[in-house]
Amino acid sequence: MASKTYILCPGQGAQCLGMGKDLFEASPAAREAFEAANRVLGFDLASICFNGPEDRLNQTDISQPAIFTASVASYRAAVDAGLIDPQSVTAYAGLSLGEFTALHLAGVFSFEAGLKLVAARGKYMQEAAVAVPSGMVAVLGADEAAVQKLCAEAGQGQVLTTANLNAPGQIVVSGAKEACQRVLTAAEAAGFKATPLKVAGAFHSALMQPAANRMKAELDQVNFAAPSAPVYSNVTAQPHGDTASIKQRLVEQIVSPVLWEATMRALVANLGARFVELAPGRTLAGLAKRIERRLPIESVATAEAVAK
Repeated sequence: MASKTYILCPGQGAQCLGMGKDLFEASPAAREAFEAANRVLGFDLASICFNGPEDRLNQTDISQPAIFTASVASYRAAVDAGLIDPQSVTAYAGLSLGEFTALHLAGVFSFEAGLKLVAARGKYMQEAAVAVPSGMVAVLGADEAAVQKLCAEAGQGQVLTTANLNAPGQIVVSGAKEACQRVLTAAEAAGFKATPLKVAGAFHSALMQPAANRMKAELDQVNFAAPSAPVYSNVTAQPHGDTASIKQRLVEQIVSPVLWEATMRALVANLGARFVELAPGRTLAGLAKRIERRLPIESVATAEAVAK
């Protein structure tokens, strides 16, 4: 096992029907995570993850605690199987919601506290999304400067901004519904591919400010500990500082662009490390290949992967 291990935690959009079910059935450690989530939340989250309905799983207030739980379950299963040595983890990074998973695994807050935080985050973001018709659009094949130019031209006084800088040629913009429609047309006219995303609203934009304000109050009620290893911030693409600044960055993250490409570039500066992506899915591995083709990323998203 590599002396240095980087743990990557997926964010919203990675959810899929049936996620974690085989881990639940094969690993007592994974099963305990799902059962604990059911107790904390007061409803059968595991059943929604495993059986749906899919449209409910995809709603922000469910998908966020669901992904958090599935990720923690896969981490625990991998530790139990000897695939991850917590003492060898050099750094953690998570995409948007995944940053909360990373912070929990680094010992900043308990599973119960983290689950309650992400459940609140999902609820507040869902409510902010419903309040103002909005959306997100993935623009493929353009660099950041080109996307910013598209946003400036298509915004026309409405909110329209870069939201996720995921990988070279893969940038997501976020904003008012009409502005998103305009940027779709403008991007395609400029020769880029643009695809509207199936999300509730304009995440990582100013339209999420009501959710950010409410999350500040939630975060203020939770005691944070110093992380056991560096956890990278989506806002800065650098390791978090002290506990007060962690809370501040988590508030800012809701309305700020996710600097995932920059985060990964900071991590891949050390190619001797081992990279492990938690459940669900392989979204982060796909993005990593666009950033650094030589980078092998292991997955522990399934019972088969954990059993190897």
